[in-house]
Amino acid sequence: MDALDLTLVIDIGKSNAKLLLFDADGAVLEQHSRANASVTAALGYPALDVQGLAQWMQTTLRGCANARRCGHVIASTHGAALVALDGAGLAWEPLDYEFELALDGAAAQVFAAGCDFRETLSPDLPGGLNAARQLWWLQNTHPAAWRRTRCLMPYAQYWAWLLSGVASSERSALGCHSHLWNPHRGTFSSLAVARGWAPLFAPLRWAHERLGPVRADVAQQWGLPPAAQVHVGVHDSNACLARYLYLLRPDRQRHSGPALTLVTSGTWTVLMAPGASARHLVAHQDMLANVDVMGRITPTARFMGGREFACLLDGASADAADGTDVADGADLQALIDGPLHAVPSFASQGGPFAARQGFVLRQGQRLTTPLAQALTARQRAALAAMYCAQMSCWSICALWNVPGAAGTPDVPGAAGTADAPGAGTVIVEGPLARNRNYLLALQALLPGAACHTNADSVEGTAKGAWGLVHVAHAALLEPLARVPLPGIAAYHQHWLQALNFS
Repeated sequence: MDALDLTLVIDIGKSNAKLLLFDADGAVLEQHSRANASVTAALGYPALDVQGLAQWMQTTLRGCANARRCGHVIASTHGAALVALDGAGLAWEPLDYEFELALDGAAAQVFAAGCDFRETLSPDLPGGLNAARQLWWLQNTHPAAWRRTRCLMPYAQYWAWLLSGVASSERSALGCHSHLWNPHRGTFSSLAVARGWAPLFAPLRWAHERLGPVRADVAQQWGLPPAAQVHVGVHDSNACLARYLYLLRPDRQRHSGPALTLVTSGTWTVLMAPGASARHLVAHQDMLANVDVMGRITPTARFMGGREFACLLDGASADAADGTDVADGADLQALIDGPLHAVPSFASQGGPFAARQGFVLRQGQRLTTPLAQALTARQRAALAAMYCAQMSCWSICALWNVPGAAGTPDVPGAAGTADAPGAGTVIVEGPLARNRNYLLALQALLPGAACHTNADSVEGTAKGAWGLVHVAHAALLEPLARVPLPGIAAYHQHWLQALNFS
């Protein structure tokens, strides 16, 4: 009989899904991935491809000899995703949050009236990014499907239910800009109660808790051992954050709270500042409170960095800038000296400036031709990295209420200050942690901060989920190099001026 010494992490992001098999030391023994895209539901709306993903997982694991060694299984998934069950399976297919679902005038007003930012710390977001809006839309647009609903649960817990047969809900997923959760009280929101949704949600459990073994039929079909223990699961950004909560010991506190900001990157760049004050959150700038795996309020800012990065690349490779034939930071310095600016926003969903159409300035003049024609591949790669670094800097300053974050470029410290509460530890996870130009620019924009990446080759969401199972931190931090970029403070002030705040 095989030793059950491995942990299977099901890591489902918006663009990609992964299966990772970790050993007891947190090393990845085997990994599989596939692209993730929405499908059209039987009711006609864009839906999450749960059936396609399940078939892929089953086929992949059944052909994987190491799957027979799994002693634990846990899922980490993107937020703004809910699953509804009837008595046997799906009551209706879970909505894709990018679906531009529309509420009619009266319904929109009633919905908005029930969404109090002071209660939920969740802003009004486009599409279905507020999970409550998905429920409202489905309930009113497809009442027959809604009447089949017997149980609701977040996305990660759906996979736990599919494997174990035990339904559960989890706080970090419910508290992810959903309008469904009151993070002050740790209970469902007034809206969720008033609409009758709260009683439909499966019982609350903690992310690390064991639900029980894999169902016998699933074990046979998926090639998993029936003794493998299924854990509740977690919202992906919060899985990543969980690795660093140990840094928030009292001896590490500065000013009114711990100075730690985590930057997780992917389709979204999510910046989480445990210990910052929720009083500084500005709803219309896509600032909100997440809820960590312990149920605590975590001030958060977001922008759709992966999409915006790709837009600015306009076909270039992300590593086209700063090759081995140039000095470190040379392409960034060329942007500064140009100057060449990218002014938000380049994605229509989410972020503090999503309502604005992005543009590129070269020496104060807007580029009107496609970027691929106006700029070299190296320029576009450097510009994309600098843009994401500036957006990250703006978000960090806003979360910690650093002067200059509100767009007043004449205030000293707009590009970072050593004396600000936020000038503590900044940790970058995900694809941006592997982008040299982004890292150089971020450290230069935040001279008072100690910026780090995680030396682990495994992305933080999956490793964080593994750590929840094993109560392990597994965070090996590497400090970022400090490379002089003369003029970057003035460059960033010009960028803030270009935002044209009133």
